[in-house]
Amino acid sequence: YTTREFVVHVLMEYFDKTETEATHVMLTVHYKGRGIAGVYSKDQAETKVDQVHHAAEAVIGHPLLVQR
Repeated sequence: YTTREFVVHVLMEYFDKTETEATHVMLTVHYKGRGIAGVYSKDQAETKVDQVHHAAEAVIGHPLLVQR
């Protein structure tokens, strides 16, 4: 599991969300089980997934579920 703060940070850092937008996405995922961080081409989405997985492993040592 990851903290809400880390999820907001990831959304801001890797998906160019404002803090308000990131918080909204994070809460949507928390309560509904999924949310949309952005719409990207397949290559861009795969790169974003790799970046977020690497950041989650490096910073918190736990996987963070991100799907394309």
